[in-house]
Amino acid sequence: MVQIEQLAARTPAVSVDELLKGFYPSPRFGEVSFSSYRPDPKQPSQAAAVRALEGFADGVGSGNGGGLFKKLFGKKDESRAGIYLDGGFGVGKTHLLASLWHASPGPKAFGTFVEYTNLVGALSFRKTVDALSSYQLVCIDEFELDDPGDTVLMSRLMRELADAGVKLAATSNTLPGSLGDGRFAAVDFQREIQVLADQFDVIRIDGEDFRHRGLPAAPAPLKNSELNAHMKAEFDGKTVAQDEFSTLIHHLAGVHPSRYRQLIHGIDGVVWRNVETITEQAVALRFVVLADRLYDKDVPILASGVPFDKLFTEEMMAGGYMKKYFRAVSRLTALAREGQNHEPS
Repeated sequence: MVQIEQLAARTPAVSVDELLKGFYPSPRFGEVSFSSYRPDPKQPSQAAAVRALEGFADGVGSGNGGGLFKKLFGKKDESRAGIYLDGGFGVGKTHLLASLWHASPGPKAFGTFVEYTNLVGALSFRKTVDALSSYQLVCIDEFELDDPGDTVLMSRLMRELADAGVKLAATSNTLPGSLGDGRFAAVDFQREIQVLADQFDVIRIDGEDFRHRGLPAAPAPLKNSELNAHMKAEFDGKTVAQDEFSTLIHHLAGVHPSRYRQLIHGIDGVVWRNVETITEQAVALRFVVLADRLYDKDVPILASGVPFDKLFTEEMMAGGYMKKYFRAVSRLTALAREGQNHEPS
């Protein structure tokens, strides 16, 4: 028997403490370590990255505080506040970042760039700084600068955390000085971007770049008449969120993205009827966040309507947010393959 719920009927209320407690590696990286990372012997930069991160972990929580007192009376710290892993998809950057988190003393936070910007939106900038300033380490996965507001926001946040003595670690597929290129007029914000880049030592991790492989083929959508039978077969004894796609899209506009992790809490699978192409940018970006949270928790998908490689418009897939949309399509496709074909995601 399947227990059926609706995401569109859920409105999670989340406290500040609950939001902060959600900043830890997803189950996919819940038990990784430096020793479980397998460097490619043909790519010496991978082993070098492990050594650099192990050394960085030794310095987390070493008592090098920040703030006004240190600025006035303390010895100047010539080292940078953070470490920055740059490389293509599939070279293990998130594995290494999560390993750093596991190896370091707390309190500590691990989240995606979008999760931190959403945290600021939920709490306010000052409360976010106050909450994170007491942490030993803040890890930022998939570091992106999608618009001028995010550029200024994250630059200020990183500067204030660094001044408070917080160690920072981040991953991205773009070198820090190039963040934001192609998204907006980067020249106008070059000063902010450069200040942000100056906070990090950059470690390049070489390896095969999965961006050149294109998207995996999306499975053919199911018919509406097939959904119930497949749901009963795939999710017997489990809790499933079954929604009309348009209703879910409308509902997401009223739930802050910082709460999407709680929105899908306890859900073992999702079933969407009549998936349609998203044509509005704001709606699409919200859905990207939901896709990330579903992928983090490895929630299989059954769906009817358009295939996921048609979820976003051609203009979106070629525009400034294309990396986010390609990632979302890839992840949703993997979850659909898991739900329909039993292929691991």
